[in-house]
Amino acid sequence: MTKAKLKLAILDMNDGEPNQGLRCIREIVETFNEDVVFNIFDVRVKGEIPDASYDIYISSGGPGSPLEEGKWRKPYLDLMQELWDINQSETTQRKHVFFICYSFQVICDYFELGEIKPRRSTSFGILKVHQTKKGHKDLIFKGLNDPFYAVDSRDWQLVQPKLTVFKSHGATILSLEKIRTHVELERAIMAVRFSDEFVGTQFHPEADPVSMEAFFKLEENKKVVIESFGEQKYNQMMDRVDDADKLIMTYNTVLPKFITNAMKMIKQPVMS
Repeated sequence: MTKAKLKLAILDMNDGEPNQGLRCIREIVETFNEDVVFNIFDVRVKGEIPDASYDIYISSGGPGSPLEEGKWRKPYLDLMQELWDINQSETTQRKHVFFICYSFQVICDYFELGEIKPRRSTSFGILKVHQTKKGHKDLIFKGLNDPFYAVDSRDWQLVQPKLTVFKSHGATILSLEKIRTHVELERAIMAVRFSDEFVGTQFHPEADPVSMEAFFKLEENKKVVIESFGEQKYNQMMDRVDDADKLIMTYNTVLPKFITNAMKMIKQPVMS
């Protein structure tokens, strides 16, 4: 007697642009290959949307405005609403969803949890993320330092949370961006638990330090970072990329704990 494998859908939101994130998500998911089978769906380019038969969904980061009205948007949000509605039932198997960066911004806008606004300048690098009191108790951060470090790469952000909406949804803020004492700007919300099954981060928990180091050592990529953000930012990022208490801890913690918890909560059928 063996347990049937759970079905996991990776929703590619990268709009056809080259990226490291999708490969990193896939590699994390592949570490669960004894228990999980997965498929990848190209949402924004091909309009591929999975049905609601999957047990676990991971929706990736991506470029551009999270407010854009592409053809993919309504089917994507219809799926998320369907999964949310399924989770309200006491008799059906719950659906677990993780939202990363762009996807996080899209779903926060859909749930009207706050203002989704362009940043004054791009946030980029391996930066500090601070946990809230609720974040300290959340399973996806268990074992991380406070603050912990994560890859941040975004032109948009969630700010000005509507706390009455948070309360009505049962949602909680899990983390905030680094403290900036030199500027009078509101700190962006970096992670939200929408429910026991829905959770997301505005940072990139999937970022693999080994591949990131190799990628940014390439001369053409190094040049882009230095021209965009300066040599000091580049050197800071490269100094942090392989520290044992920084990126690798986040990589080994957040998404793996989300998947592990989902597997525990889902009753897997037994096959003869």
